[in-house]
Amino acid sequence: MNVGTIRETKVEEYRVGLTPLGVRALRQAGHTVLVERGAGQGSAFSDDQYGDAGAILLDTPQEVAEGCDLLVKVKEPTPAEYALLRSGHILFTYLHRAALPELTERILASGMTAIAYETVQQADGSLPLLAPMSQVAGRMAAEIGVHLLKRPGPGRGKLVGGVAGVAPARVVILGSGSVATAACRALVGLEARVTVISLDLDRLAYLQEHFGGRIATRVSTSATIAQELAGADLLIAAILVPGALTPKVVTRQMIRSMGPGAVIVDVSIDQGGALETSRPTTHTQPTFVEEGVLHYCVPNMAGAVPQTSTEVLTSATLPYVLALANQALDAVRQDAALAKGVNALKGKLTCPGVAEALGLPCTPLEELL
Repeated sequence: MNVGTIRETKVEEYRVGLTPLGVRALRQAGHTVLVERGAGQGSAFSDDQYGDAGAILLDTPQEVAEGCDLLVKVKEPTPAEYALLRSGHILFTYLHRAALPELTERILASGMTAIAYETVQQADGSLPLLAPMSQVAGRMAAEIGVHLLKRPGPGRGKLVGGVAGVAPARVVILGSGSVATAACRALVGLEARVTVISLDLDRLAYLQEHFGGRIATRVSTSATIAQELAGADLLIAAILVPGALTPKVVTRQMIRSMGPGAVIVDVSIDQGGALETSRPTTHTQPTFVEEGVLHYCVPNMAGAVPQTSTEVLTSATLPYVLALANQALDAVRQDAALAKGVNALKGKLTCPGVAEALGLPCTPLEELL
């Protein structure tokens, strides 16, 4: 199969879909790999490295798209890339389509097969292609939140861990998955006072035991969230419903109750955000103030550390890329986890979460295969 990757066009997205090591593995399996020149530059991978690994370097994304059967990316296609989508393509990338109706329309109109990293799901419910970026985003959310609490800036000027005689900052984390766990690890290390709120009692019990009682845990209800957010210094929103829009569980009134100079990092913004006040921002202009509270809502947070993110992401995606390159749609028939990742096939929407979010009909994948 011809496998391709192109330079990402999302604002300040420096990751790349394949590393030179990934290219080498595909070449050893007998596949042709097409790479747009400069695609890996933001992640510190040179064209020479791709060439040495056996890639064919092309000047434009159009050339790559026209020549490949499987297009491997990091982020969803932007409007500038819609013309690249065509029937016969397999697109393998993060899609987050529940928040992007226009992209969904374009993918369905093209007739291509779209497989989303974020909905590839193992039998135990784990999300193997989302977990690596969730770990990165969780650590970054803690780092960013701690930084934004400092001056100069609209943060309230608080040291997250406190000092002798001064209480540490109060941090609330919504969610109990990979993002929340990584954020907890960083914040507990800084001696913040952390409360994790989730509907998943098993995960709360795990986190309570894992962090040795150094965090508090509460079952998620509107009343619980309101109680914990009143006067809190930092909120990290890390709620995920695979493939679907994130529910708006934090109201404007709750945000106002945090008080001036508090900080929010909404990691859920990829799927629409968990706050009534959330709206996507960029690495160039990452924050805004609403109700006196500083909001950070960058959808591609992990793009700020592209070398680390690309390496860990490719480690997770490469086995699936190889399976698709070797077997095309037979790989989907044989792997239930990969089948969960199929969002669109033959012009039909196949992901129930996306279909529900956008009010569109959903066709069972088995009918199309």
